[in-house]
Amino acid sequence: MINITLPDGSVRQFDAPVTVGEVAASIGAGLAKATLAGKVDDRLVDASYRIDRDATLSIVTDKSPEALDILRHSTAHLLAQAVQRLFPGAQVTIGPVIDNGFYYDFAYERPFTPEDLPAIEAEMQKIVKESLPVNRSVKSRDDAVAFFRGIGEAYKAEIIESIPANEELSLYSQGEFTDLCRGPHVPGTDKLRAFKLMKVAGAYWRGDSNNQMLSRIYGTAWLNDKDLKAYLTMLEEAEKRDHRRIGKQQDLFHLQEEAPGLVFWHPKGWSIWQVVEQYMRRVYRETGYGEVRCPQILDVELWKKSGHWDNYKDNMFFTESEKRTYAVKPMNCPGHVQVFNQGLHSYRDLPIRYGEFGSCHRNEPSGALHGILRVRGFTQDDGHIFCTEDQIESEVRDFHAQALKVYSDFGFSDIQIKIALRPEPRLGDDATWDKAEDALRNALRSAGVEWEELPGEGAFYGPKIEYHLKDAIGRTWQLGTMQVDFMMPGRLGAEYVDEHSQRRTPVMLHRAIVGSMERFIGILIEHHAGQFPAWLAPVQAVVMNITDAQADWVGEVRKTLANQGFRVDADLRNEKIGYKIREHTLQRVPYLLVVGDREKEHGSVAVRTRGGEDLGTMSVADFALRLQQESM
Repeated sequence: MINITLPDGSVRQFDAPVTVGEVAASIGAGLAKATLAGKVDDRLVDASYRIDRDATLSIVTDKSPEALDILRHSTAHLLAQAVQRLFPGAQVTIGPVIDNGFYYDFAYERPFTPEDLPAIEAEMQKIVKESLPVNRSVKSRDDAVAFFRGIGEAYKAEIIESIPANEELSLYSQGEFTDLCRGPHVPGTDKLRAFKLMKVAGAYWRGDSNNQMLSRIYGTAWLNDKDLKAYLTMLEEAEKRDHRRIGKQQDLFHLQEEAPGLVFWHPKGWSIWQVVEQYMRRVYRETGYGEVRCPQILDVELWKKSGHWDNYKDNMFFTESEKRTYAVKPMNCPGHVQVFNQGLHSYRDLPIRYGEFGSCHRNEPSGALHGILRVRGFTQDDGHIFCTEDQIESEVRDFHAQALKVYSDFGFSDIQIKIALRPEPRLGDDATWDKAEDALRNALRSAGVEWEELPGEGAFYGPKIEYHLKDAIGRTWQLGTMQVDFMMPGRLGAEYVDEHSQRRTPVMLHRAIVGSMERFIGILIEHHAGQFPAWLAPVQAVVMNITDAQADWVGEVRKTLANQGFRVDADLRNEKIGYKIREHTLQRVPYLLVVGDREKEHGSVAVRTRGGEDLGTMSVADFALRLQQESM
């Protein structure tokens, strides 16, 4: 007798081995039809998986969190089958699931083009209607190599040859198409209904530029047509909000080939930068951070001591002078330890908090660069706290409250908290990592926070809390971090004297709220679609005359407001007032101040918003008060 325990605690008994699909059918025809896969003893398996022992079982349907990845992986196979039907001789290589979809790389006699996609997508739809069953089989490594070489799949055979000889491999077949895959997959192609091919690109075999260039086809897949449509609509909105497009429209910044991954900030863009920086500088002051400034380059020996050399040297820039090699800093933490080390601290001095708008450089691959969201040169609102173990919980809890306040002020309310746990490779032993990870858990627990855990995604020196913010169109961005580090202070000789006059190594907390200033501003541009709140906008108001007779008063208004610290422009061009209003509305200026003869006579301005709302006539002092009340 085989006992199958279901999620609700009920047990179903079977006289013989039974598949996941058969268990679902025993519960009900509706569930059997909805079954995509199963979880047997917490391991994902196909619906055809045969259970021959007592086990726990969860049926995976489109309501399950695992469903999307399974659907997307199966849709990648659907894409590969369609390509090989339409383009005989095309070889498949790899086809993984990625965020919001999948891709598959192909070797063919010519590159695929966007014009090929409609035909491929139509063939995919045809295969769906054929309702082909998806079947799993197992082969030895050598048999799998022989099989794929026999059908002309040299790339797939090369992948398999790198796998140890004693491993058994799973193959999945649907109709005439067979692929190597770990699975699981949907039971049949009829389960794949909501997908779209998005674009084509080039990709080198195994990421090596010395190898053949392959054609990569990207697609997206969803549980249903409604979700697919919502995603495509979001992409259309994201294109309108693209920070590169808005940056050009509003004259905020530019990038050019002579400085890849480095930003040229224009006056209006630098104005936004300064508002963000001064806001964060106020946060430093109000929460007990002393602002510091550390060198841009440091001898590589320091980076070897810190652990960055072994774990990060491929991402660093280097320079030499007088036969010494220096690294351009990719992060600020070793410099802050050097500041801490100047003089011996007592336990009564702790916690000591340093903050820096630290300029860093990382040698990111050129293909990974993306506007100001992914750059090689960036500035962080970086801070480090040197404290005792007993102070970790309160410091993390205070930082958490601080971070949520900042995100709220910048317009973000939907925030997810995650803890990134120990990676491979890493510094230190498991006991130290246990202590560091538990410290973060305890701090969040004491703050009443729920979190998700991310195994393997911590920094090499310690685990970290991550703040993931959802923007106005539903995309998620990872921003702030709080990391517990028991490793680096000791490696760099940081010490304090405890209450027993013994020298101890402090704990180092690495914290950032907005992270990269460049990236954060790019996110702000897209989140607000360039329509910044007045306190953040590069130009808060434009004063416009109707005729030349009001030019002097326009100048006085602009000067009065500017002297109070507001960012105000004057538009004295010989253009119709409707044209000026339209143009500055398109520039997303929050307030448009119109001056005619009556406003000049009464010392006032007629105020409009960029949304078209007429706020009426008010004195310059009253308008200044309105702006002041909107300031942070």
